[in-house]
Amino acid sequence: MTSTSPEHITVLRQEAVHALLAGHGEQPAGTWVDGTFGRGGHARLLLSRLGPQGRLIAFDKDPQAIAEAATIHDPRFSIRHQGFCHLAELPIASTAGVLLDLGVSSPQIDTPERGFSFRFDGPLDMRMDTTRGMSVAQWLAEAEVQQITDVIRNYGEERFAFPIAKAIVAQREAQGPLQTTAELASLVARVVKTREAGQNPATRTFQALRIFINAELQELEQALAASLQVLQPGGWLVVISFHSLEDRIVKQFMAEHSKEVYDRRMPLAPPQPMRLTAVQRIKPSAAEVAANPRARSAVMRVAQRTDVV
Repeated sequence: MTSTSPEHITVLRQEAVHALLAGHGEQPAGTWVDGTFGRGGHARLLLSRLGPQGRLIAFDKDPQAIAEAATIHDPRFSIRHQGFCHLAELPIASTAGVLLDLGVSSPQIDTPERGFSFRFDGPLDMRMDTTRGMSVAQWLAEAEVQQITDVIRNYGEERFAFPIAKAIVAQREAQGPLQTTAELASLVARVVKTREAGQNPATRTFQALRIFINAELQELEQALAASLQVLQPGGWLVVISFHSLEDRIVKQFMAEHSKEVYDRRMPLAPPQPMRLTAVQRIKPSAAEVAANPRARSAVMRVAQRTDVV
């Protein structure tokens, strides 16, 4: 098994940093948060724009991302080997901006040993943090048909979820548990006879298992809720998502907190004030998509914390 030398191209790099710093002037002070350091594309640009009193706190679960962050020798920068759900541990109203760049980075996808892609044969792992937790192979070796069906259907929106799950368990009983990405991709290809043009039959199954094993949607919901606590009045929340499940959560969260809420049990009581103002929805330009096809599905949503904390 040979490894590649993957290169990560940061999506919406300029747009995200511009949104985070809006209204703060040149070389601002204050604290910003990069919830997914990745390979540091957003973080490095943000550091270049902050003033001497500025500070950037980054989070990432991936040990390789932590190693990359160690190459930044800047006293204004620190990183935590944690998922961004740990935003809640920061002081209340302590940050001027929070960036969440969701999904998987190119180095993760393009490194066979990580097991994220059906394009390479590698161990069926898919963990963002390889130092803890259960791999996809370990989970599939134990899960029941209905559990596997629910995961593939709910997180992959795969209409063939049940036959795929049955085939996984049948192969496990006949030949032993699935161990590699190639084994899983081959099994799904045998079961899924029709698929959208240009899409590999295993795309939705791989997405579903990755989201599930990393609890990505649950962590996103926790981080969004925490952002309301840690953002200062006027601070910015910037979220880049890459598939509809993520974007739907972000869109609904921003919409929910961008309106006044009335308590139906107390109709005469004043409404709870809105906590966010949804500002923008931005897609990559045609030029960015041409240079980096993986950017084509990206959606960036921007909201500002209101004056009430």
